[in-house]
Amino acid sequence: MNEDQVKHLKSILSNTERLLSDKYIKGVIEHKTTLNKDYTALELLNCAIDEAIDQVTYLLTLKEILHKEK
Repeated sequence: MNEDQVKHLKSILSNTERLLSDKYIKGVIEHKTTLNKDYTALELLNCAIDEAIDQVTYLLTLKEILHKEK
């Protein structure tokens, strides 16, 4: 990898760590649970499916908005 690619990767990793930490802490405060102890595998799967559906909804809405802005 060249210097620009390494710099870009470091930026992505730094942002990912910050966002993940912030989201995890927010979830702990909101739900007052320990993710790896207080949820069954099925509960985690259902939560992940719900989050995936939310993500698709957000992405399709963003696409619609961007299309209208043309």
